[in-house]
Amino acid sequence: MNGETISVIVPAYNIAAWLPRSLDSLLAQTHKDLEIIVVDDGSSDNIREVLREYTEKYPNIRYISKENGGVSLDTGDGAIHCLSIIGQVEGHYSLENTQKTTKYDHILPLLVSLEEEKKIQGVLILLNTLGGDVEAGLAIAEMIAGMKKPTVSLVLGGGHSIGIPLAVCTKKSFITPTASMTVHPVRMTGLVVGAPQTYRYFQRIQEQIADFVTANSKITKEKFEDYMMATGEMATDVGTILYGKEAVASGLIDKLGGLNDALAALHKMIDKKKGKN
Repeated sequence: MNGETISVIVPAYNIAAWLPRSLDSLLAQTHKDLEIIVVDDGSSDNIREVLREYTEKYPNIRYISKENGGVSLDTGDGAIHCLSIIGQVEGHYSLENTQKTTKYDHILPLLVSLEEEKKIQGVLILLNTLGGDVEAGLAIAEMIAGMKKPTVSLVLGGGHSIGIPLAVCTKKSFITPTASMTVHPVRMTGLVVGAPQTYRYFQRIQEQIADFVTANSKITKEKFEDYMMATGEMATDVGTILYGKEAVASGLIDKLGGLNDALAALHKMIDKKKGKN
């Protein structure tokens, strides 16, 4: 392989603390004609500063930056875009770099472009959420619910708090047997003004979430609120944990299934929209 250029692609997302060790290892390889391409998927840490030092010192290192989004797959009949919403939904405040986050200011314009892009025939949304900014999450859910293109969600691992509106906002929702949905009241961390207006604000946000969830699923508002305020399910919290079959039986999620089931449902909707039998 002497004389041949070898290109090594390094995907990166919020790994500024560990990237130097990886790059140093690659640079220590014996092959001389080595090209290193770091593809940054919209990191929020100081990865740009780290890479600036390396690219200035080593001309064989290239840096490509893109917005955090997802992957579009061309199936022959049109492209399906796979969008993952994982970790905490990051809203108006930036979270620590050690936490997995989905930034709503990246997702919102991406959804607009997906709706407008003619090559994209449908959107598959993969969910494994851990709460986050309620208003930001609800904004994403409202955007997805308003799309005309076929959309399918698949809950993997868990749908915690604001992950529930994100799971039900698509035209068809799936959950794996081992995944869970955690229904609990709205809360916040940090300084809270103990005034009636504050509690009324929380109540109104909870009502908005309940209204959205019940409008986009088969669960009744009464049952959803009962799940939200249950006291006998979690030892240190108020609320209810629903696993795969329970989430479907309650009417919260449409069907139990995995990736193949979600893709099959999405293709069926795409074919129907195209007028195919």
